[in-house]
Amino acid sequence: MKAVYFYTHGGPEVLEVGETDTPEPNADEVQVRLRASALNRSDLWAREGWPGLKLAYPHILGADGAGEISALGEGVTEFKLGDRVVINSSIGCGRCSLCQFGKDNLCRDWHLLGESKRGTYAEYVVVPSRNLLKLPDGFDFRSAAAAGLVFHTAWHSLITRGGLQADETILVVGASGGVNHASIQIAKHVGARVIVVGSNSEKLEFADSLGADVLIDRSKSENWSKTVYLETEKQGVDVVVDNVGAGTMPLSMRAARKGGRILTVGNTAGPTFEIDNRYIFGKHLTIIGSTMGTIRDFKEVMTLIFEGKLKPALDRDYPLEEAAQAHIRLAAGKQLGKITLEI
Repeated sequence: MKAVYFYTHGGPEVLEVGETDTPEPNADEVQVRLRASALNRSDLWAREGWPGLKLAYPHILGADGAGEISALGEGVTEFKLGDRVVINSSIGCGRCSLCQFGKDNLCRDWHLLGESKRGTYAEYVVVPSRNLLKLPDGFDFRSAAAAGLVFHTAWHSLITRGGLQADETILVVGASGGVNHASIQIAKHVGARVIVVGSNSEKLEFADSLGADVLIDRSKSENWSKTVYLETEKQGVDVVVDNVGAGTMPLSMRAARKGGRILTVGNTAGPTFEIDNRYIFGKHLTIIGSTMGTIRDFKEVMTLIFEGKLKPALDRDYPLEEAAQAHIRLAAGKQLGKITLEI
């Protein structure tokens, strides 16, 4: 099969396009002929590498994907050849007590497709059958692939872990990234008021198109936590979504009200920053971290996607062979929504 892969960590230049073995499904697994993939920050991190990351080479990136079932492993009865499906990239073992109790993203043998398992920058991929959902007739592969990881992650963080409620006020730090654009839509869906801090007018216009209620340009308001404070009648926000990390987390803590929750699923600007602990105990703050979500979360949020109640924003679409160019765009932070690959 044709795939994009690498043999060593580094910049976009390490990505190669070529032929590699087509994976075959084992028992309870399904082979998917991919039609679309989507980029995520995890692709950049896995390509660049980190201490302790062990990959089987050549490694294929890509968590998100959608396509048609092309082969069935023994014991798979809920799907048939040709079914159109979207992939849940959060893979638990399916056997341990955590998986059995519906907490599969806490599985001790957990994997992320494209990170610790070969992913979707390829013509074919194999995944457990429990990690697939059928697509409604007419729902396009590109939108399905673009929605998967980011809406799954945002739903688990905001709803399952964060308990976001109608009439609460939420601050989203960053206007155009994948999880953030999903967070804005989910928050509006449940009836929350949404404040967004963005780096420029173009990204804030994008957030506005998604339904954000208050837009703050941090290039014009360096101390944006004070602006948030004033926008909330000097109360602060109930929930902060901060997936930036270094440089923003201290301000996020200042922007939260007493008893507020800080939600994080990543650190696009860096993982290390200083915390003033007085904000945590003095304001009764709760810091909630999460990674991906459960099979139940995936079904819930993708049902809303299929119904058109939530909609992934689509940035540029690249041919599979131009994955390196897609990486350059993602790393530069120029995207408005999801970058996808056509396979």
